[in-house]
Amino acid sequence: MTTVRVGTATCGLAAGAANIIEKIQGLEGDLDVTVLETGCIGLCHAEPLVEVDGPDGPVVLYGWMTPELTLKAISDPDAPELESVTLRKGEQRDKYGVLAVQNRVVLSRCGAVDPGSIDDYLETGGYRALANCLKDMTPAQVVAEVTRSGLRGRGGGGFPTGRKWEFTAAQDSPVKFVICNADEGDPGAFMDRSVLEGDPFAVLEGMTLCGYAIGADKGIIYCRAEYPRALQRIRAAIDLARQRGYLGDAILDSSFGFDVSIKEGAGAFVCGEETALIASIEGRRGMPRFRPPYPAVSGLYRRPTNINNVETLAGVPWILDHGAAAFSDFGTEKSKGTKVFALAGKVVRGGLVEVPMGTTIEQLVFDVGGGVGEGRTFKAVQIGGPSGGCIPASMADLPVDYEHVAQTGAIMGSGGLVVMDDTTCMVDVARYFLAFTQAESCGKCTFCRLGTKRMLEILERITAGRGEEEDVDRLLELAAKIKESSLCGLGQAAPNPVLTTIQHFRSEYEAHIRDKSCPAHSCSALVRYSIDDQLCTGCGVCIRQCPADAIQGERKEVHVIDDDKCIRCARCITACNFEAVTKI
Repeated sequence: MTTVRVGTATCGLAAGAANIIEKIQGLEGDLDVTVLETGCIGLCHAEPLVEVDGPDGPVVLYGWMTPELTLKAISDPDAPELESVTLRKGEQRDKYGVLAVQNRVVLSRCGAVDPGSIDDYLETGGYRALANCLKDMTPAQVVAEVTRSGLRGRGGGGFPTGRKWEFTAAQDSPVKFVICNADEGDPGAFMDRSVLEGDPFAVLEGMTLCGYAIGADKGIIYCRAEYPRALQRIRAAIDLARQRGYLGDAILDSSFGFDVSIKEGAGAFVCGEETALIASIEGRRGMPRFRPPYPAVSGLYRRPTNINNVETLAGVPWILDHGAAAFSDFGTEKSKGTKVFALAGKVVRGGLVEVPMGTTIEQLVFDVGGGVGEGRTFKAVQIGGPSGGCIPASMADLPVDYEHVAQTGAIMGSGGLVVMDDTTCMVDVARYFLAFTQAESCGKCTFCRLGTKRMLEILERITAGRGEEEDVDRLLELAAKIKESSLCGLGQAAPNPVLTTIQHFRSEYEAHIRDKSCPAHSCSALVRYSIDDQLCTGCGVCIRQCPADAIQGERKEVHVIDDDKCIRCARCITACNFEAVTKI
């Protein structure tokens, strides 16, 4: 019998995977096939992805599939119209090299197993770490092993995970909590969502191991409601784990009990900060509070609480199964292990990748992402989300780890990596990310609430062509005060996109202010449209597409754009078949 696996994570469903499932399931009896669902293997650019495991041939993973192409792959695996991405068995081949450069720890099962099957998880080594720890290791030994691995929190701060567990374990309290922070809100980031959708049992096992290590019997997954697929799969996984005895009382016939519940967040970015997250779980407005006391001492309901994000917890079972040394062999001296990155933006092959800490920006963008589009030039990456920073192409050989990224003025963050090319205006990028953090400010701190608003007003004025010579100095002054006076990480890091773009792309700010021009031809208020009289054929297509009647000219004669009427909608550029319309 042929097995057909269809990627039905959010990226796959958005590309049409549900249609493939429906079509093939309707023909299962006639075709002698079994249809299974998997998570995201990381090749999001090639969705929908379909893997065909025939009785005689190799397992082939196909990209850009449709129901019709899937039927063709079942009957004729070598059909020329099929786009095979990689072969998993037999002739080992990775067409794009995307998988070959990775070391998959957290993503090892994503795209390879059915996330709704606890048997698949068990067959691939799942819950082996938990069984061994409950049988042969004390809670203190578990904490020590995680500490030796060098694992640091993957949610952005990079605090050593073992030390955080140690602090919580040391507290004398009959009630403790483990919280999984799945409130992933960075634009362009989808690492945690994909793990929850592709390997939910690993997250549950990691939480259970943490509970055992610190002496907690209650776990809470705080996940934003905008992740319906992730919530669906983690709920199903919790039910199955309870049925099989991996959650609840006396887990695996031991004296240890642990259970997990889910709290849906309303999408406030600030609730990614741990004290704001705790307030939200307690039913209060999500606003950060002063620390100390830290959650490890007084967290949820004033009880000792350990908080780690999805990626951190999902990596714990692998560490305790393979050993701390195996994990610390990856990475750099101070940044151990692997890291999952979400490649987005102006990159050819967007998706997820897991590589050792210390992998360079150039390797991520070109070896994994395939570079930028044809005819374009790589310009920069935005790393660390809206509170991160922009790193220019001139620093493409920079190792991506906590220490090296911090030296650029940016932060590692949770792992979002937005790629930019020469059509990207760096001033507008700073405006976009600051608009996000300003809107997501909880308003508690004056400098964060009002300072980011003043900075945003200046950036909007600059991109509109009304910038003043003093504006850059004003931005730098405001940024320093916001960083010094804000309570939580959102406010302290909010100016980073502005500071790093000024540091590395100050000439673009000066061009906007002094020359009233946008070097990237991106800011609409500073762009003019022109028709090349050598290329224009007078076909009239642009005239018919222009909603402002700004283009004039007789048929078969060169057309002209009236700049006063032009609204910069770019329809003329899109409509012209002769590339006669350009931005100037």
